[in-house]
Amino acid sequence: MDKIRTAILVDGGFYRKRAKSLWGEKSAKERADELESYCYKHVANSYLYRIFYYDCPWLTDNIFNPITGKTVNFRKSDVFKWTEAFYDELKHRRKFALRMGRLSEAPQYVLKEDVLKKLFRGDKKFSELTEDDLRLNAKQKGVDMRIGIDITSLSLKKQVDQIILIAGDSDFVPAAKLARREGIDFVLDPLWHPVADDLFEHIDGLQSFNKPR
Repeated sequence: MDKIRTAILVDGGFYRKRAKSLWGEKSAKERADELESYCYKHVANSYLYRIFYYDCPWLTDNIFNPITGKTVNFRKSDVFKWTEAFYDELKHRRKFALRMGRLSEAPQYVLKEDVLKKLFRGDKKFSELTEDDLRLNAKQKGVDMRIGIDITSLSLKKQVDQIILIAGDSDFVPAAKLARREGIDFVLDPLWHPVADDLFEHIDGLQSFNKPR
């Protein structure tokens, strides 16, 4: 009997954040090695059609920091250099296909939610704010859409028998429902993250590896 054909779809922003939390900081090459090795655990007994990786290029803008009063050049940042090196690593890996969206056109620094609550309660003063109280608000555009389109295309064209989705939210429920109606075995890997009921209801299985201690 022929092996089933499996496509693996990776929500890159989710993976990078979750992998850092689970397995710590790594170099761009080490993280790429880790991702490749992790994906192949899902296809130990099947044929790997392709690994689709979805993400956004990192910021290249100059953004004003209201706490320091200085403009930050993100093109010169360590994060920019790391992400560029990471994407370059993936581009040279067999079976990897990068699907890149874009970041929102007006990224800016905003106060973290817990800090905002402290300000409203009077537990913190504006004069006490530091750089650590800010987060960069830069939303991804087009990533979820690309994932949904590829799930639909792979399913309708019968290119695979199974789809593994490495992601953590329920934005993909409509695409997952369509894939299952087309006879695709749809498996979610949330990297040990809790799964919302509305997503769990529309998948065929749940599987994660390398459980942290």
